[in-house]
Amino acid sequence: MLFLAGEAKNLGPSSGPNRLRDLCTFCTISLDQEEVYRTKVYEKSVSPFYGEDFYFEIPRPFQCLSFYVYAKSMFQIRDLPVGKVAIRKEDLYKYCGKENWFQLQPVDPHSEVQGKVHLEMKLNELITENGSICQQHLCVCCRIIACQGLPLISGQNCDPYATVTLVGPARWVYKHYDVILMVVELWNNGNLAQDVFLGETRVSVKILRNDHIHRAWYLLQPKGNGTKSKPDDLGSLRLKVTYTEDNVLPSACYTALRNLMLKSPDVKPISASAAHVLGDICRESVGYEALLPVVRLLLHHNRLLPFLTSVAALELENTQEANTIFRGNSLATRCIDDMMKIVGRSYLTVTLKPVLNEIFESNKTCEIDPVKLKEGDNVEVNKVRRCVYFLVEFMYIIWPIYVQYSAVSSFIFLRFFAVAVLSPHTFQLRAHHPEPEISRTLTLISKTIQSLGSWGSLSKNKLVRQLLVIRCVHMIFNREVHKRAQGRKRLGKKNFKKRWLRVTNQELSYHKQKGKEALCVIPVKNILSVEKLEESAFNRKNMFQVIHSEKPLYVQAGNCVETNSWIEVLSQVSRCNPGRLSTFHPSAYVGGFWLCCKETNESTPGCKPCTATLANIQLDIDCDRETERIFSFFSSSRSRLQKMEDACAGMSVYLGQQEDCSAFTIQDPKETFRTIKELGEVLDDLQAHHDLKGALTDEPGTM
Repeated sequence: MLFLAGEAKNLGPSSGPNRLRDLCTFCTISLDQEEVYRTKVYEKSVSPFYGEDFYFEIPRPFQCLSFYVYAKSMFQIRDLPVGKVAIRKEDLYKYCGKENWFQLQPVDPHSEVQGKVHLEMKLNELITENGSICQQHLCVCCRIIACQGLPLISGQNCDPYATVTLVGPARWVYKHYDVILMVVELWNNGNLAQDVFLGETRVSVKILRNDHIHRAWYLLQPKGNGTKSKPDDLGSLRLKVTYTEDNVLPSACYTALRNLMLKSPDVKPISASAAHVLGDICRESVGYEALLPVVRLLLHHNRLLPFLTSVAALELENTQEANTIFRGNSLATRCIDDMMKIVGRSYLTVTLKPVLNEIFESNKTCEIDPVKLKEGDNVEVNKVRRCVYFLVEFMYIIWPIYVQYSAVSSFIFLRFFAVAVLSPHTFQLRAHHPEPEISRTLTLISKTIQSLGSWGSLSKNKLVRQLLVIRCVHMIFNREVHKRAQGRKRLGKKNFKKRWLRVTNQELSYHKQKGKEALCVIPVKNILSVEKLEESAFNRKNMFQVIHSEKPLYVQAGNCVETNSWIEVLSQVSRCNPGRLSTFHPSAYVGGFWLCCKETNESTPGCKPCTATLANIQLDIDCDRETERIFSFFSSSRSRLQKMEDACAGMSVYLGQQEDCSAFTIQDPKETFRTIKELGEVLDDLQAHHDLKGALTDEPGTM
C-alpha cells in the first residue's frame, strides 16, 4: 500500500480565533484507530505542503483508513485535532492511483468507531396467562454472540458491555412492528474512569419473522449513524492512495506464469522476455512499479543477477553520453533500485542507522546558510564541529564500497545512500519523518553525499585525509514499549511496565527510561527465536516474544507496523545463531499449562513451526503472492499488451520500425510476438481460475 500525503489548505475553522495561523501542523495515518505513520511538523501555515509518501504492508484486517491533521501547541499537553479524512476499505478502489482533495471532517469521539458485532435475534409472540396470543405486544429476543476488531483502550483490549434498546413510535401494534428499530450499543467499562462509546448498530425488526432465528455480523457505526449538522469548514487535504489486495490462488495455478517470468533472463534479446514486456506495457500507467514483484520473484529463484546484467547491457547500448549512464529513470535503474532496497536494507540498518540515530537524538543543527541561521548559531561552528563529524562517520561506513568506475559509484551514492539519508523512513530506518531542524541536517548531508557521486574531482588520498575520526559502528534500534515481567505467574496490568527497549548487533536490553542503566541484558547470541504472540495470551494486541535461553521476554509494541519492524530487526541480527528453534508456542504458559496446546510440561517443544529466518533473503518472499501481483499488472494493461502484439506483427510484415512501435522496445519482433502470444494464453488460463473461484465463493456480507 502506498500513501502520498500531499498538502493541506485553509486548515481550521473558517472564522474566529481558532484559525491555525500561528500553530505547527502535522498529518498522521491510522488503520482504524491505530496510528502507524506521521509526517513531519510544518511550521505556522494554514496551507502546509507535506509532500511525503509511505509504503507499507498491512499486517491485519482493517475497516477504515484515516488521515488526521493535528496542530502542535506549545501550551497544550496533547496535540489538538484539526480534522480527519476517513476512507472505508471498500471505498479505497474509488481513489486508487489518483490525487484527490478531501474535505476535513471534525474529530468526534462518538464517530471514532471500529469493529463488528455478531447478533442473534428472534421475534416471538407473547403468550398470556390464559394461553392466548397478545395482539398488542411482541417479544424480541436478542443475543450478542461475539465482537471482533474492537479498538485498544489505553494500550490493551477493551472490557466491553452492550445495551439493547427498541426505538419506535410511542404506540404500535403487531401489524406495524416493522417500524421498530433495535439499537445495540457497545461501551467500554472504564471502572474508575468514564465509560467509552465503542459503536452502535441499528437493525429493523421487520427483517424478523416468527420462529425464524436471524444471525448476522454487523459493522459498528458512529452514534446516530454519524448524522450531524453541517460542520465548519475545517480545510481540505490532498491525498494519493494506491491500495492493492491480493487474492492468491493455490500455488499450482501460477506455475505457467511463474515459469515464463523465470525464463526471462535466458531470452535473447532481453527486450523480448516476459519481464521486460511487463515493464514496457506498464510504463505509462504505473511507471516501473510493476517491476518490484518481478525483482522479488527472480531474486528468490537466483535469477535476478543474469536479468540485471542483460537489461543493464541493453541500457549501455542505448546510452550516447557516458555521464548519463544509470542516471535516468529506466527499466534497468528501477530494477537495480528495487534490488538495492531489498538486499541493502539490512546493510543500511546495521551501518547507517547508528549515525542517523545520533543525528536524531542530538538534535543539533548543521546549518551553513547564513539566511537560515537562528539566533545563537554560528556557521563556522556548524561546519567544523558538527557537519564534519557526521560526514566522517558516514564516510567511514561507505568508504569500503569505493570502486573504480564512476558509473557504479554514482549509482550507489545518488540512488542509495543519498536517498536513505534524506528519507530514512522509506527504508524503515526511522518510524516517522524528522522534525524540521533534523530534516535540514539530513538534507545538507545528503547533498554532500550526492557530490561524491563524481569521483573525478575528489581523489582517494584527499578523501582519506578528511576522515578525522574512526569508531566502531553498532546497530542501534530503540523504542518505548511495554514488557511483561519475566517469570511472573499472575496476569494483570501491574505485570506490564513501560520500558525503553534497545537492540544492537551484540545485545538486547531494556531500561526504565531512555539513557538509564539497563535493567536486563540479553546477548543476541542467546536468542533462539522471535515470534508473534497470540492476542489471547494476555488480552493485548501487537505483542511479540523473544525466546532465549531463559524465560521468554514478552513485549507489546506501539502498533502493528512497529511490531513487524521489531520482529524483523531482531530476526535479522539473530538469524545465524546456533541452536535456533524450529518450533515455538504462540501463546503463554499460564496456570500450569500452555494456553495454545494445553500441554502441562513447560519444557514441551513448541506446537507451531517457527518463521523461516535463515540468512537467505529468498525465504522472506512469497512467490505465489508476487506472481499474483504480476498477473494483476498484466491484466490491467491488456490493451497495451495487445498494442505491442500488433506492433510486432506490423514490424514483421513491413520489415521495419513503424510509427506505433515507438512506445515499446522491440528488437526482435518475431521473438517478442511469440512471448506475447504465450503470455496471452497463460493470462487467460489464470483469469479462468479466478473466475471459477469467484463463482464458488459465497462472501459473507454485513448489514
